[in-house]
Amino acid sequence: MDDIPRDQLTGALRRGAVKKHVAAIHVSGKLTLLQRKLSNVLLLNAYDTLTSSARHQIDARTLCLMIGYNSNDMDTLKQSLRGLAETVAEWDMLDEKGQQEWGVSSLLSYAKLKGGICEYAYSPALAEKLHDPKVFALINLNIQRRFTSGHALALYENCYRFVRTGSTGWWPLDLFRRLMGVEGSAYYETFKHLNAKIIKPAVAEVNRTSNIIVTPETKKMGRAVTDIRFRIAENPQLAILDIDDGEGARHGPVYARLRALGVSDRLARQWLTAHGEEQVLAKLAYVEAKEGVRSRIGYLSAALDGEGAGGVPALAAPAPSPRAERLRRILDAVKARTPTQRDADRRLFMSQLPDARLRDDFERHGWMSPLNAARIANFWRDMAPGLFEGIDG
Repeated sequence: MDDIPRDQLTGALRRGAVKKHVAAIHVSGKLTLLQRKLSNVLLLNAYDTLTSSARHQIDARTLCLMIGYNSNDMDTLKQSLRGLAETVAEWDMLDEKGQQEWGVSSLLSYAKLKGGICEYAYSPALAEKLHDPKVFALINLNIQRRFTSGHALALYENCYRFVRTGSTGWWPLDLFRRLMGVEGSAYYETFKHLNAKIIKPAVAEVNRTSNIIVTPETKKMGRAVTDIRFRIAENPQLAILDIDDGEGARHGPVYARLRALGVSDRLARQWLTAHGEEQVLAKLAYVEAKEGVRSRIGYLSAALDGEGAGGVPALAAPAPSPRAERLRRILDAVKARTPTQRDADRRLFMSQLPDARLRDDFERHGWMSPLNAARIANFWRDMAPGLFEGIDG
């Protein structure tokens, strides 16, 4: 997506650009943790053909394995799909012509299980919104797996969609309660209870688990809290989990083998980003050698999780790839610098970038900029001789 650099816009145009990139889809929060994970996997599976195909399919046992269900527990899967069909997604935003647009849709227009296949669909209006990265951000499954609380995952989803603007904007408390799935509860009408039982634990898990750091702020009328917003910043320790190599990942032989197996483009790239080519290739060879496996994609997903799901032995985590180890050492070197030195380092590196596209990517991702990975490694190789000892060769 080629955006106009914000530093070239002024006044109302700057506000308009920010408004354009603010995700405006709110999903009713009354979903269990597993239902939320199911919703994200279904969307990821459908994403490549979201606007060109009216319906989508995925092997039911594969779906169960990817979410963490028992692969034979079809009753739980049915209950979760029913919950998604009964859940409302609502949006209120400006369209491309600057006109206000409000809409509402069920999260799934239908779902059915037949012959071991889960078939489902989105309404055309919702599919259009979900497919637009300026409106809705896909959740990285590698990050999603880390969540143990439905409230924390709900907070993460609703904050991550605003990561480009740095803030969710003010939410009235009744909207926030709805997003967290606790509307209608007299107990959570009291902000003290809402803060202690929902906000603080969810914020702590998001900041510990995900690629963003969120900070709540409140607005009061007299002594009563009326609104809440969340400041959002990248989590430098975990932002690597969200790097997407884009076109580069598509040129590798491991990517081609994943696609031949039936893995979607986006899921293949997520697996390669999260685990590295060596790890994916090892698990892929392991799965391909197994006989009598009905769902190789589900089996591979369980193998990559490394948790022994679906009968797959939990293998020891591999040593980090040279690229991941190189990046870890760079981040440690940056952390050891003083704030003044860090600023000087960034300015010096930025001055060496030959075009606006590379500078924009560095501004967005800092030292984890995927487009500048080779240049960043060379820069720190000169800045700190010996930094990559043992991995350069």
